[in-house]
Amino acid sequence: MSLATDYEALANAAAVELEEAPAQEILRWAAEHFGKRFCVTSSMEDAVVAHLASSVFPGVDVVFLDTGYHFAETIGTRDAVAAVMPVNVITLKPLKTVAEQDAEHGPNLHDRDPDLCCSLRKVEPLNRGLGAYDAWATGLRRDESPSRANTPVVAWDAKRRKVKLAPIARWTQADVDAYVAANGVLLNPLLWEGYTSIGCSPLSCTAKPGEGEQGRAGRWAGSGKTECGIHL
Repeated sequence: MSLATDYEALANAAAVELEEAPAQEILRWAAEHFGKRFCVTSSMEDAVVAHLASSVFPGVDVVFLDTGYHFAETIGTRDAVAAVMPVNVITLKPLKTVAEQDAEHGPNLHDRDPDLCCSLRKVEPLNRGLGAYDAWATGLRRDESPSRANTPVVAWDAKRRKVKLAPIARWTQADVDAYVAANGVLLNPLLWEGYTSIGCSPLSCTAKPGEGEQGRAGRWAGSGKTECGIHL
């Protein structure tokens, strides 16, 4: 039996065993099984999962994708996390700069072909960066959107052949808010300005949701696109 097969079986068993477990217990399980071959990914919308992971695994790698299109506030949040939390922030970048991508595909690819732009600036860098790990954790929550409603707390990521964790999958926004308040967790300042889901800065990628809309409604608004491709 291959190591990947072992990990797939491990993930499938953990999905059942840890379904009702607290987030820190899920992350502790990952740290115990994978050690330094485990990382947390963060968009730097907030530092909740990074904070949770650091409480059970100080020095954990926190992987951030610098697409070249981020808000200044997002880069500032990344730098603050690196400065004040017991984590090792690793920044991944696309193979081409924005200028090089514009030269090859034309300017504003995010408006004309957002799937290709996300593939080049998010999916490929993450796939490349995750080569150093056997397991990774995300901040996905079931209440964020219909496409995330069935997110398991532990799963086998068949595309990347790695174990994938969503330790706060069962949390609500109220749970997040309570954890942030109780622990003084860093937040992206844009959340105080009405943004509820923060990605790249072009208006076609990230906007403030309308009254009564779900948190991710401002992402690629009006395009029919709901995910960048990382979680598909």
